Amino acid sequence: MYLFFEIFLIILLIFFCFNFWRRKRIVKKVRSLCIDEKYEILNSLIEPFGYSYVPSQDIFSTHIHAWQRSFGYSALYDKAAVRFKMIFDCLPVYFNYQERTWLIEFWKGQYGLNTGCEIGVYYADRVLDEAERKTALFQCAGDADMPTLSLRLWRNGQPIAQLCARHWWLTAFRMGCFSEPASLSLHACVTFRSPIPAAAFAKGLQEAGFAKEQIFVCSNTVSFTFKNTGSRFHLIGRIRRRVLQWRNRFYCRIYLWVTRPFSLSMDRLLYLYYFLPFAFRRMLRFRKHRSFKQGRTKA
Repeated sequence: MYLFFEIFLIILLIFFCFNFWRRKRIVKKVRSLCIDEKYEILNSLIEPFGYSYVPSQDIFSTHIHAWQRSFGYSALYDKAAVRFKMIFDCLPVYFNYQERTWLIEFWKGQYGLNTGCEIGVYYADRVLDEAERKTALFQCAGDADMPTLSLRLWRNGQPIAQLCARHWWLTAFRMGCFSEPASLSLHACVTFRSPIPAAAFAKGLQEAGFAKEQIFVCSNTVSFTFKNTGSRFHLIGRIRRRVLQWRNRFYCRIYLWVTRPFSLSMDRLLYLYYFLPFAFRRMLRFRKHRSFKQGRTKA
């Protein structure tokens, strides 16, 4: 028995020594790469996940041809988000234009290890009744229908991200940053091709609960600030959210501790890729719409 315990301690000591040496070697390897090399390697690794790195802001965003585009959107995805440790506020804005029901939805909150926000543009093939909106499967906007989206995400009054592009799903995620959704505010601008859809969208914002003085319309551009949804959860829902947020905060701290030799997300992720490949793959799962849809189909 004692011999077995001594052998176990020796093996454990060898394991820690080996990993200490391996960790030092990987840190040296990452530091030896120039910025362009790091950027090229990281983008080649995260592109299959649908994301790209924005070095000027140390954030991640989705690119137009992300694989998620083929799966559309349903309100059921948001209901299933807590299954994947995503705690966020969401604001769906519905409006009718050109014999279709359009949906532009806004999200802000904690996506596992990431603080972030999203703006998604979707449409239905016809005009939907109000009762159908919560169950319909919307398609992602095509290239010809994409508006120009602009977002500015603030956390406790401090800017986190600022992006602007013609897109169907504009996102910004800061890795290793923990936030409560109520501490985030999202200033959004949507620029359409003409004032007609802009007016319809502004009307949809009013139907979603915004007052006229909270919405700014200039020709074909509509802007507003998304702060709190005023959503109310039952007791079990509040407890579940608090537990998940505790876990998210804990994992953010673990991530920052494990990658503590570095400060930028680019260096941290490359370090994880070489040191803990399985952890690197899990880090890139900001959204799991595809997994939920597959699970729903099997059911």
